[in-house]
Amino acid sequence: MPKTSPRSTNAPATTAAAQRGPLATPAEVAEYLGVPVKTLYQWKYRGIGPNVHKVGRHLRYRWREVDAWLNTQATYDLAV
Repeated sequence: MPKTSPRSTNAPATTAAAQRGPLATPAEVAEYLGVPVKTLYQWKYRGIGPNVHKVGRHLRYRWREVDAWLNTQATYDLAV
């Protein structure tokens, strides 16, 4: 029987977030969202952007939280 690490799961990694890995830098998130890194910093200051975590002195984002935040953003209703 092959050994498994304690962090592995039996569930297949089917989401894009799972394929990217658990944490992202501000530059990676900015590229993904198509916004400048400075915009992410402004969103953090104003408390309106994706949830951000400090790892030591570095800012990191969880991909699943970025995707969840993106899904909650209002869309324009173009059908009037």
